[in-house]
Amino acid sequence: MACVAVTWARPESTYTDKWDNINVDEILESNRLLKGYVDCLLGKGRCTPDGKALKETLPDALEHECVKCTGKQKSGADKVVRHLVNKRPDLWKELAVKYDPDNIYQARYKDKIDAVKGSA
Repeated sequence: MACVAVTWARPESTYTDKWDNINVDEILESNRLLKGYVDCLLGKGRCTPDGKALKETLPDALEHECVKCTGKQKSGADKVVRHLVNKRPDLWKELAVKYDPDNIYQARYKDKIDAVKGSA
């Protein structure tokens, strides 16, 4: 039983890499696909299995600066933020209202967000 307790108490080093080969560019280039993911994250629509996983891990990733993200997840997140900030600020704002109502993360990541503005 002690072994089980230690296993439960130990945090995983990274999130699952099961979804690391998702084609982020394809999603960002398709209004239909992007809207599906955003609606999932906002609780306005059905979630695909990878959308559900994203919805479950996003709060933790924001709070802990993506320390458990794989390299591909960090790269994909940067690409998504750049796209939303520059090309879909309406969706960026909706997501910010849901996941950062007190502007904690907007303030924490301000330099990173400002750095991607205009660099679509």
